[in-house]
Amino acid sequence: MTRLHALAAALLLAGLGATQPAPPAGAQVGAAADASAYSRPVPGLSPAQAEHFALGHRMFNNKWAFYWFEHAEWGRGPTSNAQSCATCHARNGRGLPPDADGLRSEGAAAVVEELLIDSHIHVRAEPALHLVVRVSLPGDGPNGAPRPHPHYGDQLQNFGVRGVVPAEADVRVRWRTETRTLADGETVEMRAPVLALERFAYGPLGEDVMLSLRLAPPLIGAGLLEAVPDETLEALARAPAGEGVHGRLNRVWDPERQATVIGRFGLKANHPGLREQVAAAFLNDLGLSSPLYPAQNCPPVQRTCAEQMVAGRPEISELRLAATVFYLSALEVPARRGADEPQVQRGEALFRATGCSTCHLPELRTGEVAGAPFLSNQLIHPYTDLLLHDMGEGLADGRPDFAAGAREWRTAPLWGIGLSETVNGSRVMLHDGRARSFAEAILWHGGEAASARERFSRLPREDREALYAFLRSL
Repeated sequence: MTRLHALAAALLLAGLGATQPAPPAGAQVGAAADASAYSRPVPGLSPAQAEHFALGHRMFNNKWAFYWFEHAEWGRGPTSNAQSCATCHARNGRGLPPDADGLRSEGAAAVVEELLIDSHIHVRAEPALHLVVRVSLPGDGPNGAPRPHPHYGDQLQNFGVRGVVPAEADVRVRWRTETRTLADGETVEMRAPVLALERFAYGPLGEDVMLSLRLAPPLIGAGLLEAVPDETLEALARAPAGEGVHGRLNRVWDPERQATVIGRFGLKANHPGLREQVAAAFLNDLGLSSPLYPAQNCPPVQRTCAEQMVAGRPEISELRLAATVFYLSALEVPARRGADEPQVQRGEALFRATGCSTCHLPELRTGEVAGAPFLSNQLIHPYTDLLLHDMGEGLADGRPDFAAGAREWRTAPLWGIGLSETVNGSRVMLHDGRARSFAEAILWHGGEAASARERFSRLPREDREALYAFLRSL
């Protein structure tokens, strides 16, 4: 079964494949530019599709409880990082890291508080970090995956079950800063995270452990990115871009197809498709099993974890999993704003001239997805090539992931980035949320992006402002 056939099969479940005329290219783009910009469904869904979108929305936003008597959907845990998908992906946007050093905008705390209130669910709200710590040891794990830690698996869970199962560790983040000076004398404060891990429940991690801090990314356009054919990505990986820029494909294990395939989701393109990524997030982040991952996330040493009751086997049924995948696939992508303004157009030209568009490709085209005309044959503008690139030592996490090296990251899609703060108050960027401005994000680029960074550094202030205006228009 090919990747697109697998996607179509998930979308066709329970009558989702009602025949509809194919929309014109780009029809999944919506005009909303407010806090709902990442949360609207594409227009024209069939009644069955609308029903599954609503179920997926419920699964994504539902707060999960460990005990049935907590008056919420139960089945969470025994260890986890959050109580809902929306805890960290507020309004389907990027995470809001710990409130320190100006990480959040003034309205962000109010957004978080609002999203934790639910008059129908009485389970205690648990604010989360919006960051996870990936863990592995040197060498390969099963099927070429990172080698998991024998006591902690491949992700540290900082929630357990009070009085029954301890949290695996306490995770804290502080920041170290430095100053970078641009060619015209303007200074930009740069910061990088410093992890503080304490109170390990199952012994020390060991000196050879590899850690990677990951911030929850925005989720818009996931279905469109999955619908880009493998052949397109293979062609992009073969094409020389010049100046030392050469994107690579990650090759990852797909547990459903029982094969090694192209990776395209995750910050290191370490997930084969949206369905597997959603199932992995349910398991690792919320402690919810699914048809793809039916066992609880309990390494052998965590005996009390493995002994705990569960709501069902699995808690995320096939219907729930397919609905959540469909929900994320059918989210509308916000349209650009102010694209005709002279400053924005100048910024777009500078985006190309500095070399940013070499990896942040403005255009891709999707293939045919049965039952999903809103994904099929679309000319999209995600500003990514979905490939891995060496980003230099400054952004290196020191942790390989399948074929992705310790310095390599998937090109982050930029569509919708100008609305991030409007959606949920988050204005941070990069894989661990270190960058608080476009300037800071660009200046952290190294490796293959070093030439583009240096061109940006030499731009006069007026040109830099034009470039920022273009990015805000996306």
